[in-house]
Amino acid sequence: MNQAVGAPQPAAADLTDGQLLRYSRHILLNEFGPAAQQRFLAAHVLVIGAGGLGSPVVLYLGAAGVGRLTLVDDDTVDLTNLQRQIAHSQARVGQAKVQSAAVAVAALNPEVQVTAIAQRADAALLHALVAQADVVVDCCDNFATRHAVNAACVLLKKPLVSGAAIRFDGQLTVYDPRDAHSPCYACVFAPDAPVEETRCSVMGVLAPLVGIIGSMQAAEALKLLAHGHSALTGRQLMLDARQMEWTDLRVPRNPACQVCSGG
Repeated sequence: MNQAVGAPQPAAADLTDGQLLRYSRHILLNEFGPAAQQRFLAAHVLVIGAGGLGSPVVLYLGAAGVGRLTLVDDDTVDLTNLQRQIAHSQARVGQAKVQSAAVAVAALNPEVQVTAIAQRADAALLHALVAQADVVVDCCDNFATRHAVNAACVLLKKPLVSGAAIRFDGQLTVYDPRDAHSPCYACVFAPDAPVEETRCSVMGVLAPLVGIIGSMQAAEALKLLAHGHSALTGRQLMLDARQMEWTDLRVPRNPACQVCSGG
């Protein structure tokens, strides 16, 4: 099911008085200003997953005025989601998550065009959608989809903001195939390595943890749109929310990677 909410934003239009007021706190930042805001308005971000991580991502990108958001998720809103998935509400239990999130974004900022795709993100769909996006944000909860998203981003040279959260542990990084030194997701997590899927339904998750990681994903996406690069490329931030301690790891590119190096 594909559904669009809102109207397209002209790419080269001058900021209106209403936009100058709405986005004034970003425009006041020396690192952004009117030029960055125009880039946000003209941008297209693809978000894979509309759950715990995807909720703050789409809300913050929509509030910031990113002109086009495409949301992909095949799940529906469940009562157990409401503990942490803040884009959804009890009134929308049973509704497709992408449509529920689109409604939430439209309530915040009706200028944003949201395309809601209520299906699983397979390789063919991802190839078509990644090709149209300026930045891809991975908010999904399974390794197969993460690897498929990564492969499409590597092939099409699109920057990927990747986040994960389970129990009290969070991770965040940026993979940028345009940078010859950047690793890709498969450099860190080999596609053929045995994995044990961990899900919130059996492991639990601290509700604000997904908000912390998702908000940071939105921040990195905005910086990529504004400046074309992220200082998080080639680094992996790991959060232990029990102690509220961050670990910052340098992640090199794997010259034998099966995906980005043809190894």
